[in-house]
Amino acid sequence: MFNILSLFLTSMPLKNNTDIITDYYIVDSIFLNRKVIVDCYYSSDYFNHPLISLLLVNDGQDLRIMHFKNILEKVYNNGNIEPVFCVGIHCASDRKNEYGTANILDYKGRGAKAAFYTQFVMEELIPFIRNTYNIISFKEKSFAGFSLGGLCALDIVWNYPHEFFKVGIFSGSLWWRDKDQEDADFNEDTDRIMQRQVREGRYYPWLKFFFEVGTQDETADRNNNGIIDSIDDALDLIKELKNKGYTAESIKYLEMKDGRHDVPTWAEAFPAFLEWGWRK
Repeated sequence: MFNILSLFLTSMPLKNNTDIITDYYIVDSIFLNRKVIVDCYYSSDYFNHPLISLLLVNDGQDLRIMHFKNILEKVYNNGNIEPVFCVGIHCASDRKNEYGTANILDYKGRGAKAAFYTQFVMEELIPFIRNTYNIISFKEKSFAGFSLGGLCALDIVWNYPHEFFKVGIFSGSLWWRDKDQEDADFNEDTDRIMQRQVREGRYYPWLKFFFEVGTQDETADRNNNGIIDSIDDALDLIKELKNKGYTAESIKYLEMKDGRHDVPTWAEAFPAFLEWGWRK
Protein backbone atom coordinates (compact mmCIF):
# COMPACT_ATOMS: atom_id res chain seq x y z
CA MET A 1 0.00 0.00 0.00
CA PHE A 2 3.02 2.31 0.14
CA ASN A 3 6.26 3.13 -1.68
CA ILE A 4 9.25 4.22 0.38
CA LEU A 5 11.02 7.07 -1.41
CA SER A 6 13.65 7.65 1.20
CA LEU A 7 14.50 5.32 4.05
CA PHE A 8 16.84 5.65 6.95
CA LEU A 9 17.97 9.17 6.09
CA THR A 10 19.15 9.57 9.67
CA SER A 11 19.51 6.82 12.24
CA MET A 12 22.04 7.46 14.95
CA PRO A 13 22.18 8.19 18.68
CA LEU A 14 22.05 11.84 19.67
CA LYS A 15 25.41 13.49 20.24
CA ASN A 16 24.93 13.93 23.96
CA ASN A 17 25.15 10.15 24.46
CA THR A 18 21.47 9.60 25.16
CA ASP A 19 19.84 6.38 24.08
CA ILE A 20 17.18 8.10 21.96
CA ILE A 21 17.36 7.49 18.22
CA THR A 22 15.58 9.54 15.55
CA ASP A 23 14.85 8.12 12.11
CA TYR A 24 13.42 10.23 9.28
CA TYR A 25 11.39 8.75 6.43
CA ILE A 26 9.39 9.87 3.46
CA VAL A 27 6.42 7.67 2.61
CA ASP A 28 4.60 7.99 -0.70
CA SER A 29 0.90 7.69 0.19
CA ILE A 30 -1.55 6.38 -2.36
CA PHE A 31 -4.57 7.57 -0.37
CA LEU A 32 -3.28 11.13 0.07
CA ASN A 33 -1.50 11.33 -3.27
CA ARG A 34 1.49 12.99 -1.62
CA LYS A 35 4.77 12.29 0.11
CA VAL A 36 4.41 12.17 3.90
CA ILE A 37 7.37 13.01 6.13
CA VAL A 38 7.51 10.77 9.19
CA ASP A 39 9.87 11.05 12.18
CA CYS A 40 10.37 8.07 14.50
CA TYR A 41 11.67 8.56 18.05
CA TYR A 42 12.69 5.59 20.18
CA SER A 43 15.29 4.29 22.59
CA SER A 44 17.69 1.62 21.40
CA ASP A 45 16.63 -0.61 24.28
CA TYR A 46 12.98 -0.56 23.20
CA PHE A 47 13.58 -3.67 21.17
CA ASN A 48 14.74 -5.55 24.23
CA HIS A 49 11.13 -5.46 25.41
CA PRO A 50 8.70 -8.13 24.20
CA LEU A 51 5.95 -5.59 23.54
CA ILE A 52 6.28 -1.93 22.56
CA SER A 53 3.66 0.82 22.78
CA LEU A 54 3.09 3.04 19.74
CA LEU A 55 2.25 6.75 19.93
CA LEU A 56 1.33 8.56 16.71
CA VAL A 57 1.45 12.37 16.77
CA ASN A 58 -0.16 14.68 14.21
CA ASP A 59 1.72 17.85 13.23
CA GLY A 60 4.98 16.00 13.65
CA GLN A 61 6.86 19.04 12.34
CA ASP A 62 6.05 20.71 15.67
CA LEU A 63 7.88 17.91 17.50
CA ARG A 64 11.06 19.04 15.79
CA ILE A 65 10.48 22.64 16.90
CA MET A 66 9.95 21.60 20.52
CA HIS A 67 13.05 19.34 20.46
CA PHE A 68 10.89 16.35 21.23
CA LYS A 69 13.82 13.93 21.31
CA ASN A 70 15.15 15.83 24.34
CA ILE A 71 11.74 15.77 26.01
CA LEU A 72 11.47 12.02 25.48
CA GLU A 73 15.05 11.48 26.63
CA LYS A 74 14.52 13.37 29.88
CA VAL A 75 11.26 11.62 30.78
CA TYR A 76 12.57 8.21 29.77
CA ASN A 77 15.93 8.57 31.54
CA ASN A 78 14.19 9.74 34.69
CA GLY A 79 12.64 6.29 34.76
CA ASN A 80 9.11 7.69 34.69
CA ILE A 81 7.67 5.89 31.65
CA GLU A 82 7.58 2.56 29.93
CA PRO A 83 9.03 2.29 26.40
CA VAL A 84 7.04 4.26 23.82
CA PHE A 85 7.77 4.25 20.11
CA CYS A 86 6.76 7.76 18.98
CA VAL A 87 5.98 8.72 15.40
CA GLY A 88 5.56 12.34 14.31
CA ILE A 89 3.52 12.71 11.12
CA HIS A 90 4.20 15.97 9.31
CA CYS A 91 1.10 17.79 8.09
CA ALA A 92 0.32 18.75 4.51
CA SER A 93 -0.07 22.26 3.11
CA ASP A 94 -3.76 21.32 2.82
CA ARG A 95 -3.91 20.70 6.56
CA LYS A 96 -7.47 21.96 7.09
CA ASN A 97 -8.79 19.34 4.69
CA GLU A 98 -6.66 16.37 5.77
CA TYR A 99 -7.39 16.99 9.44
CA GLY A 100 -10.88 17.28 10.89
CA THR A 101 -13.63 14.71 11.33
CA ALA A 102 -13.60 12.01 8.67
CA ASN A 103 -17.33 11.36 8.46
CA ILE A 104 -18.64 14.92 8.76
CA LEU A 105 -17.42 18.11 7.07
CA ASP A 106 -17.42 21.35 8.98
CA TYR A 107 -19.75 24.19 7.97
CA LYS A 108 -17.20 25.50 5.44
CA GLY A 109 -16.68 22.08 3.89
CA ARG A 110 -13.30 21.61 5.54
CA GLY A 111 -12.06 18.14 6.38
CA ALA A 112 -12.78 16.85 2.87
CA LYS A 113 -9.65 14.65 2.88
CA ALA A 114 -9.89 13.50 6.50
CA ALA A 115 -11.25 10.10 5.50
CA PHE A 116 -8.26 9.60 3.18
CA TYR A 117 -5.93 10.65 5.99
CA THR A 118 -7.52 8.07 8.26
CA GLN A 119 -6.95 5.41 5.59
CA PHE A 120 -3.34 6.51 5.28
CA VAL A 121 -2.80 6.09 9.03
CA MET A 122 -4.56 2.74 9.33
CA GLU A 123 -3.64 1.07 6.03
CA GLU A 124 -0.31 2.62 5.07
CA LEU A 125 1.51 4.21 8.01
CA ILE A 126 1.01 1.61 10.74
CA PRO A 127 1.90 -1.30 8.39
CA PHE A 128 4.92 0.71 7.24
CA ILE A 129 6.18 1.09 10.82
CA ARG A 130 5.62 -2.56 11.61
CA ASN A 131 7.37 -3.73 8.45
CA THR A 132 10.29 -1.29 8.73
CA TYR A 133 11.04 -2.18 12.35
CA ASN A 134 9.95 -5.82 12.18
CA ILE A 135 7.35 -5.31 14.91
CA ILE A 136 4.80 -8.13 14.86
CA SER A 137 2.33 -6.28 17.06
CA PHE A 138 2.22 -3.39 19.52
CA LYS A 139 1.37 -3.61 23.19
CA GLU A 140 -1.02 -0.72 22.55
CA LYS A 141 -1.53 2.10 20.06
CA SER A 142 -2.31 5.70 20.95
CA PHE A 143 -2.68 9.00 19.08
CA ALA A 144 -2.06 12.66 19.92
CA GLY A 145 -2.15 15.99 18.16
CA PHE A 146 -2.14 19.76 18.44
CA SER A 147 -5.04 22.09 17.62
CA LEU A 148 -6.81 20.70 14.53
CA GLY A 149 -4.39 17.78 14.65
CA GLY A 150 -5.72 17.01 18.13
CA LEU A 151 -9.28 16.93 16.85
CA CYS A 152 -8.17 14.61 14.05
CA ALA A 153 -6.40 12.27 16.49
CA LEU A 154 -9.50 12.11 18.68
CA ASP A 155 -11.74 11.47 15.68
CA ILE A 156 -9.59 8.55 14.54
CA VAL A 157 -9.36 7.01 18.00
CA TRP A 158 -13.09 7.41 18.59
CA ASN A 159 -13.96 5.75 15.29
CA TYR A 160 -11.34 2.99 15.62
CA PRO A 161 -11.72 2.14 19.31
CA HIS A 162 -10.56 -1.44 18.87
CA GLU A 163 -7.25 -0.20 17.46
CA PHE A 164 -6.35 2.42 20.06
CA PHE A 165 -6.08 2.84 23.79
CA LYS A 166 -5.27 6.50 24.56
CA VAL A 167 -5.57 9.90 22.91
CA GLY A 168 -3.90 13.22 23.71
CA ILE A 169 -5.57 16.46 22.62
CA PHE A 170 -3.48 19.62 23.01
CA SER A 171 -5.45 22.84 22.43
CA GLY A 172 -7.84 20.73 20.38
CA SER A 173 -10.12 22.35 17.80
CA LEU A 174 -13.16 21.02 19.62
CA TRP A 175 -15.23 23.93 18.34
CA TRP A 176 -15.39 22.08 14.98
CA ARG A 177 -19.03 22.43 13.89
CA ASP A 178 -21.24 21.80 10.90
CA LYS A 179 -23.25 24.99 11.32
CA ASP A 180 -21.98 28.57 11.39
CA GLN A 181 -22.26 30.03 14.86
CA GLU A 182 -23.63 33.18 13.24
CA ASP A 183 -26.69 31.26 12.03
CA ALA A 184 -29.81 32.13 13.98
CA ASP A 185 -30.50 28.47 14.78
CA PHE A 186 -26.93 27.58 15.80
CA ASN A 187 -26.92 25.42 18.93
CA GLU A 188 -23.54 24.57 20.43
CA ASP A 189 -25.04 21.57 22.23
CA THR A 190 -25.96 19.89 18.94
CA ASP A 191 -23.83 21.52 16.23
CA ARG A 192 -20.32 20.80 17.53
CA ILE A 193 -19.32 17.68 15.64
CA MET A 194 -17.02 15.88 18.08
CA GLN A 195 -19.28 16.38 21.07
CA ARG A 196 -22.15 14.98 19.01
CA GLN A 197 -20.12 11.98 17.89
CA VAL A 198 -19.38 11.10 21.50
CA ARG A 199 -22.99 11.58 22.56
CA GLU A 200 -24.27 9.36 19.76
CA GLY A 201 -21.44 6.81 19.99
CA ARG A 202 -20.86 3.73 22.12
CA TYR A 203 -18.90 3.25 25.30
CA TYR A 204 -15.51 1.52 25.06
CA PRO A 205 -14.21 1.16 28.62
CA TRP A 206 -10.52 0.81 27.74
CA LEU A 207 -10.24 4.23 26.06
CA LYS A 208 -8.45 6.99 27.98
CA PHE A 209 -8.39 10.72 27.20
CA PHE A 210 -5.89 13.51 27.91
CA PHE A 211 -6.90 17.15 27.33
CA GLU A 212 -4.58 20.15 27.56
CA VAL A 213 -5.86 23.72 27.26
CA GLY A 214 -4.10 27.00 28.01
CA THR A 215 -5.87 29.82 29.77
CA GLN A 216 -4.54 32.12 27.03
CA ASP A 217 -5.34 29.68 24.24
CA GLU A 218 -7.65 32.27 22.68
CA THR A 219 -9.85 35.22 23.62
CA ALA A 220 -13.16 34.21 21.98
CA ASP A 221 -16.13 33.65 24.28
CA ARG A 222 -18.95 32.45 22.05
CA ASN A 223 -21.64 32.21 24.74
CA ASN A 224 -20.43 35.16 26.82
CA ASN A 225 -20.07 33.11 30.00
CA GLY A 226 -16.66 34.51 30.92
CA ILE A 227 -14.80 31.33 29.86
CA ILE A 228 -12.84 31.16 26.62
CA ASP A 229 -14.28 28.80 24.01
CA SER A 230 -11.33 26.38 23.97
CA ILE A 231 -11.84 25.64 27.67
CA ASP A 232 -15.62 25.47 27.30
CA ASP A 233 -15.37 23.10 24.33
CA ALA A 234 -12.96 20.78 26.13
CA LEU A 235 -15.01 20.71 29.32
CA ASP A 236 -18.21 20.09 27.36
CA LEU A 237 -16.59 17.15 25.59
CA ILE A 238 -15.42 15.78 28.92
CA LYS A 239 -19.00 16.10 30.16
CA GLU A 240 -20.20 14.05 27.18
CA LEU A 241 -17.55 11.40 27.92
CA LYS A 242 -18.64 11.20 31.54
CA ASN A 243 -22.28 10.94 30.49
CA LYS A 244 -21.20 8.05 28.27
CA GLY A 245 -19.70 6.27 31.30
CA TYR A 246 -16.04 7.34 31.42
CA THR A 247 -14.79 8.10 34.92
CA ALA A 248 -12.13 10.48 36.21
CA GLU A 249 -9.63 7.61 36.03
CA SER A 250 -10.05 7.58 32.25
CA ILE A 251 -9.85 11.35 31.73
CA LYS A 252 -7.03 13.78 32.46
CA TYR A 253 -7.67 17.52 32.08
CA LEU A 254 -4.63 19.81 32.23
CA GLU A 255 -5.32 23.55 32.25
CA MET A 256 -2.08 25.46 31.73
CA LYS A 257 -2.06 28.82 33.50
CA ASP A 258 -1.04 31.48 30.94
CA GLY A 259 -0.63 28.68 28.39
CA ARG A 260 -1.08 29.70 24.77
CA HIS A 261 -2.00 28.11 21.47
CA ASP A 262 1.63 27.51 20.58
CA VAL A 263 4.45 24.99 20.47
CA PRO A 264 6.22 26.13 23.69
CA THR A 265 3.04 25.51 25.70
CA TRP A 266 2.53 22.08 24.15
CA ALA A 267 6.18 21.23 24.78
CA GLU A 268 5.74 22.14 28.44
CA ALA A 269 2.62 19.96 28.69
CA PHE A 270 3.92 16.93 26.79
CA PRO A 271 5.89 15.33 29.65
CA ALA A 272 2.70 15.30 31.74
CA PHE A 273 0.95 13.45 28.92
CA LEU A 274 3.73 10.87 28.66
CA GLU A 275 3.85 10.31 32.40
CA TRP A 276 0.04 10.06 32.58
CA GLY A 277 -0.17 7.59 29.72
CA TRP A 278 2.87 5.36 30.18
CA ARG A 279 3.88 5.75 33.80
CA LYS A 280 5.80 2.77 35.15
